Amino acid sequence: MLIETFADLTCPWCYIGKRRLSRALEQRPGIRADVRWQPFQLNPEMPPGGMARADYLAAKFGGAERARQIHRVVEETAERDGLPLALDRIQRTPSSFDAHRLIRIAGRRGLGNAMADALFTAYFTEGVDIGDRDALAATAALVGLDFAEARRLLGTDAEAASVHAADSLARQMGLQAVPCYIFNRRYALSGAQEPASFLPLLDLDAEEPENLSVVAG
Repeated sequence: MLIETFADLTCPWCYIGKRRLSRALEQRPGIRADVRWQPFQLNPEMPPGGMARADYLAAKFGGAERARQIHRVVEETAERDGLPLALDRIQRTPSSFDAHRLIRIAGRRGLGNAMADALFTAYFTEGVDIGDRDALAATAALVGLDFAEARRLLGTDAEAASVHAADSLARQMGLQAVPCYIFNRRYALSGAQEPASFLPLLDLDAEEPENLSVVAG
């Protein structure tokens, strides 16, 4: 079964959703799932160097207090899921473009999902600036890639065109928020749904014809 996951590395609901999908797949051990990461930039206009977290939160949510209220909901949800989360460690909101590129670079070696997991963990539990190329290369080394080679590739335009193309495709499909999971290019499940919500879609016949239908908003 092909499962295409549209998400952003800076989205806490994508972090939670990825874990929930994994839990759902554990309940269907007979399914051979081909989970493919697809990039979606929540902040496509973010400068390459990112911006101070406090400034970003003020601009997006209208102030620190409103941001704290929203973060509290995210933190409580992550805690219920047993997922570590330390939003207070994040000092900068990065551009996620290079992180998406790195996932595609890692994907060449069959490590795309491992790379996504490592980047989520680095950002949401350690506050690593995943817009910094040295930090990205160090994270790549944790999943088995060569630091120097990863850093070299990040200094080129490797996978830049494919990230732009996939992000554009998502918007052409009408995606406005993530996470969104597309099963066999026929059905889509949007949002960080509970594991049980994935199960009916995991049980779909993998041979059904392509015809995208959004089944949850």
